[in-house]
Amino acid sequence: MPHRVDVLLHNIGTLVTPLGNHPRGGNAMKDIQVMEQAAVAIAGGRIAVVGTEEEVRNALQSAGSEIVTSVDAGGRLVTPGLVDPHTHLVHGGSREHELALKRSGVPYLEILAMGGGILSTVTATRKATEDELYTKALKSLNEMMLQGVTTIEAKSGYGLTVDDELKQLRVARRLHEAHPLDLVSTFMGAHAVPPEYKGREDEFVDLIVNEMLPRVTDEGLAEFCDVFCEQGVFSVEQSRRILMEGKRNGLIPKIHADEIVSLGGAQLAGEVGAISAEHLLAASDEGLAEMANAGVIPVLLPGTSFNLGLIQHARARDMIDKYELPVALSTDYNPGSSPTESMQLIISLASLNLKMTPEEILTACTINAANALGRGFEIGTIEAGKAADLAIFDAPNLAYLPYHFGINHTFGVIKSGRVVVWERGVVNA
Repeated sequence: MPHRVDVLLHNIGTLVTPLGNHPRGGNAMKDIQVMEQAAVAIAGGRIAVVGTEEEVRNALQSAGSEIVTSVDAGGRLVTPGLVDPHTHLVHGGSREHELALKRSGVPYLEILAMGGGILSTVTATRKATEDELYTKALKSLNEMMLQGVTTIEAKSGYGLTVDDELKQLRVARRLHEAHPLDLVSTFMGAHAVPPEYKGREDEFVDLIVNEMLPRVTDEGLAEFCDVFCEQGVFSVEQSRRILMEGKRNGLIPKIHADEIVSLGGAQLAGEVGAISAEHLLAASDEGLAEMANAGVIPVLLPGTSFNLGLIQHARARDMIDKYELPVALSTDYNPGSSPTESMQLIISLASLNLKMTPEEILTACTINAANALGRGFEIGTIEAGKAADLAIFDAPNLAYLPYHFGINHTFGVIKSGRVVVWERGVVNA
């Protein structure tokens, strides 16, 4: 028990949290702790004591602990800080001009073939300076924090040259060092084949393997390596080569898998030992079984299928009920297919379109998402010893978050023991 408590968050109406350090699949996704009239004592940026307010105050009094700051939650709902494990945070430009094409029924891969889609953002990102990318991403990062998010993943993949990929990753590192939120970086040079390599796709793979990956690892700019394994983008064979070379360079594999076509990306995720596979709208039963056997976490992105106007959604219920996979959720924030920083929108879409329960959604946005970033021992639950990352929502209970959709319920955010959002505004960024 600490002699000094930096923050005592008290008068919590309801505290809800999964427990443990490991990803939770199947029925275990519904197992959360619900505690009424709770409190959390924070010392040194970590959770020191959690329990009912009476239990916490008695423990602190018995230990003679000094309380430096008391923060009144006002009877609100408190959860672990949300984790957004799949974003394309750093990029130039925007793509609202493609909206009419999408609404008229032009498929995404056709837009890409016309030089739109990812390639449009590549052009804007290459033109932007590092400072311009930083300023743009900072605005989005603050919006994510206002949504109750405390940790995010940020991918490169809009540069597609050695220098421009490094530029994106350096911006992410600067943001991680300067901003209260933690950023976890993923190298994704294999996001698309740039126009200058059209018809020479294998040569571009050579560039990624022989030049990009060594530079990224030499500068320590990423923890993960991702690839867009999809028809018309990177084949299973090309994806395998990139991910395995990433592993040899010390980067943990992730994969954009089976988003549009059932190409075998989910099976590849299991084969290469990926920590997560993302999208999975077209994943086969064989692929999901391979992921389950290999312990791969499915990261579902319901904002993408919603924004693209798709009838098809990822089979969350099969993943949870049949394969007992530990589903995670994310915004997929990007300028094309999911231009939203709102994890709370994702919470509602997971309920409406993926048919997930509030308890499953909470688990997916916290401990499972944390494990998709290799951080389940550090964040994702409200337990003694973990980082004091907490979200305070102006809601009476957990079910209210997906039920009352279209607004931001966040009242406050505590990141590593610091109050960074209060009364719906950023106070420490």
